[in-house]
Amino acid sequence: MPTSLQMAAGNPALAAAVQRSRKLLHRRALVAAAASAVPVPGLDWAVDAALLSRLLPQINAEFGLSAAQIDQLDPNKREQVQKAVSLVGSVLIGKLITRELVIRATQTVGLRLTTKQAAKYVPLAGQAVAATIGYATLRYLGEQHLKDCVRVVQEAQLQLPAPKPSR
Repeated sequence: MPTSLQMAAGNPALAAAVQRSRKLLHRRALVAAAASAVPVPGLDWAVDAALLSRLLPQINAEFGLSAAQIDQLDPNKREQVQKAVSLVGSVLIGKLITRELVIRATQTVGLRLTTKQAAKYVPLAGQAVAATIGYATLRYLGEQHLKDCVRVVQEAQLQLPAPKPSR
């Protein structure tokens, strides 16, 4: 299965959007890893949900797929995007990202999250395992979302918004 960057090959603007999004994703995954190492029940789930509920709209905006950006498209292009979103099957593109949507998306990696919960109670080694799983889980979810965004942009032949200046 190709990565989002491989899927964007041949389109420099799309590849750049993937790279900017991956940078955001990496930063958030590091925070998730740190939260996963703390042996407080439920803290990592809450942090993961909060991180994803802020990260996914940023990724959507990077590809011109936020709800507000889609609403600003002309009706024909908006319909193309909505068809592409349906074809891809994403519940996280072009919608207001709520905690419920994030939880629905994380159910796909539920076993990893359960293992992470159990592992964190083993001193040191378990916390390291939990942190690694936390990082990998957020990266996996983010990469899947990036692939969906790339597929929607390609399918709808959507023009990407101009990149925002780095902070």
